Amino acid sequence: MTATSPRNLSLRRLRCFVVAAWLFVTLTFQLPLAFHVVAQEPGSAGSGTVEPGSHVTGVDFESQIATLLIKRCVECHQPTNRSGSLDLTSAAGLQAGGESGPVVSHDEPEESYLLRRVIDEEMPPPVQGQPQRLSEQEVNLLRRWITAGAVWPEQRRLSLFEQTTDVRAGLDWWSLQPVVRPSVPQPGNMPKPNHPIDAFVLDRLQSAGVTPAPEASRRVLIRRLYVDLIGLAPSEQEIDAFERDESPNAWARLVDRLLAMPEYGERWARYWLDLARYADTSGYERDQEKAFAWKYRDWVVQALNDDMPYSQFIVHQLAGDEIEDRNEQSTIATGFLRLGTWNDEPNEPLDYQYDRLEDLVHTTSTAFLGMTVKCARCHTHKFDPIAQDDYYRMASVFWAGPIAPRDRELLGGPSAQELGFENVLGWTDLNASPAALQVLKNGEREHPLHEVIPASLSFVPTLERRYQPPSADERTTNRRLQLAHWIADPKNPLTPRVIVNRIWQHHFGQAIVRTPDNLGYLSDPPTHRELLDWLAAEFLHSRGSIKSLHRLILTSQTWRQSSLHPQGSSQTQQDPGNRLLWRAERRRLDAEALRDSLLVAAGCLDSRMGGESFKATVSPEALEGLSQKSSAWQASPAEQQNRRSLYMFLKRGLLPPMMTAFDLCDATQSVGQRDVTIVPTQALALLNNPLVHEQSQFLAKTICARTDIPEQQIQFAWSAILKRPPSVDEQRMALEHLASQQTHFAQRLSGNADPVVPDDGASNDPATDANEIAHPDDCDAHSLSLASLCHVLMNSNEFAYVD
Repeated sequence: MTATSPRNLSLRRLRCFVVAAWLFVTLTFQLPLAFHVVAQEPGSAGSGTVEPGSHVTGVDFESQIATLLIKRCVECHQPTNRSGSLDLTSAAGLQAGGESGPVVSHDEPEESYLLRRVIDEEMPPPVQGQPQRLSEQEVNLLRRWITAGAVWPEQRRLSLFEQTTDVRAGLDWWSLQPVVRPSVPQPGNMPKPNHPIDAFVLDRLQSAGVTPAPEASRRVLIRRLYVDLIGLAPSEQEIDAFERDESPNAWARLVDRLLAMPEYGERWARYWLDLARYADTSGYERDQEKAFAWKYRDWVVQALNDDMPYSQFIVHQLAGDEIEDRNEQSTIATGFLRLGTWNDEPNEPLDYQYDRLEDLVHTTSTAFLGMTVKCARCHTHKFDPIAQDDYYRMASVFWAGPIAPRDRELLGGPSAQELGFENVLGWTDLNASPAALQVLKNGEREHPLHEVIPASLSFVPTLERRYQPPSADERTTNRRLQLAHWIADPKNPLTPRVIVNRIWQHHFGQAIVRTPDNLGYLSDPPTHRELLDWLAAEFLHSRGSIKSLHRLILTSQTWRQSSLHPQGSSQTQQDPGNRLLWRAERRRLDAEALRDSLLVAAGCLDSRMGGESFKATVSPEALEGLSQKSSAWQASPAEQQNRRSLYMFLKRGLLPPMMTAFDLCDATQSVGQRDVTIVPTQALALLNNPLVHEQSQFLAKTICARTDIPEQQIQFAWSAILKRPPSVDEQRMALEHLASQQTHFAQRLSGNADPVVPDDGASNDPATDANEIAHPDDCDAHSLSLASLCHVLMNSNEFAYVD
């Protein structure tokens, strides 16, 4: 080894000193510059090798930058939608830039194209003319991130749907999470409830400092229960028997008895028919009859009476023709898919084919999943984690079926013969190998983007699956069956939550999520989220038994509360919408229950079940809007019109006015919650509608045939209509009314009535005006006066409302 000379040693020491000095100055005064140089290593896309969630100059990528980009940028800058050819979901996409070149400048961060477009308020672009500019805080966050080198964690890819922001729901949205049974709370300052539902409700009440209402009287409870479960009021004798029954299980036995009655299926089928957009005609100009639609209605009634497991209820309606043990009834169930409006002569048949697909996607997703998937026909959903491809995934399920005009509307001809059934309004695929379905730009048929691969919806990633093609000997695609099994899968978090929420709604007047057709981002927040999950878990445990769910709800103290509260005024101030369930809601009879109650009160209800629908009498004035007028509507014989309203023929272009006055829903689309209005036309309908007069006159004649003693006639009228005896004051006023009206009608029948009428064209007695509309010629003055009294009672709030 060569020795080092003193001169060389001195030079080496000098060089070391200089290097050390340079390092000292650099590290001390230029650390940001040194870091900046490291951050620009080739291939790093401006990102250091940091772990997710790392902090750089006070900026956390995961909680701040990722959230900002997902909220503001990713919808228009992702692999499937690269606006300006820019992808902001990955470090590579950020590095690549877009059509305008690089979007981040490391030499001059403040001049970065991405930052400048945001500062100049050019990005995000306006939506429907409304600016979407970033807040000052958001702009400063973006500036700090870019100045620090736009560090992006390795392997991190952003997704528009990965997290919920303040503008949209992500895959972490509450209704998309697995159903996990929560623990039943134990309210501390109130008596321990015996029922889990009461525990959840009382826990919320206690937290708000609100107390529940006492239990309603037995008379109120039995009427409420009857109307709830079978849509008909109990007789006075049934009420009296229940009031006398002191056995500890009297209530449970009553609930079970009503659930076992065939009228239960008739009552609850109507709610599902609203969801299925049931009607007997096709709509549009010709509005022709959908032959055999009534068979689907009867199938729903029977399925509910049999307590068909909900999973089977789903599968039969979506794919009853594809199941292994298919039969005529399971095929009739697929009428669910055929009940929508149908235009056999559309202006643009090919475009109309896609409108039919939209109806099928919307009805299926709304009824079973409580999600508005149809919003993704033209673009990725603006509020929920539903990609545009998801819409076409679901649409592809129906693509093989009869969705085009002039295709076979009925299961008739060859396809029906293959199944072995005739005279069925149902669905089956026309072939097992349909043409590929394309995703359409903005939903426009002329602008296809790419072929969709049939699969389940992606917003439940743990259940996402591609559909298997049919075997060589299959006559259908089997896609509907696979969709049905996906919806009915116990691991699907939406399905049990949606049906439990709907059942709760019809028992309480409002659902736990008060937007029952939408459990997405724009939904009303659940009033009792843990209770909803507990009920969903119970529903799954019962293998989808709807009757078990009824029992669970109806045996709770919460359902049996009075609608009146001792401290009602103060509690109304705290919770005016009764979201905490501190009392029962007083509810008006819906259209069907009101009409049926009129028939029951008069003793005219025909209880025959099933079969073809009857056509109600419609006034000539209501027919004026039809092109064919009276020839377009032929009412059924009078004896057929006394059946329950469920069996009324529903013509989309001519819904019965009496029913629409009381909020019968439009049948053009799926409806999970009818409007509930209180308007003057309802009072006028009860006052003037011929049906109400007919029932009051029929009841009066029946009573007159039993007794001619006025006091007893009044007793019979009160019992038939209000299901109780009149009070002393009511008896006195009723006698006065009979005397006054008998004098009036005696004069009318003798032709000696005073022709003078008040200036407003009406008398001071509404009942008098009402009975002057029409009365049968074979009635005497006393019978007409009693009919007037019955008419008054049928117009009372006590008759039309349930406490």
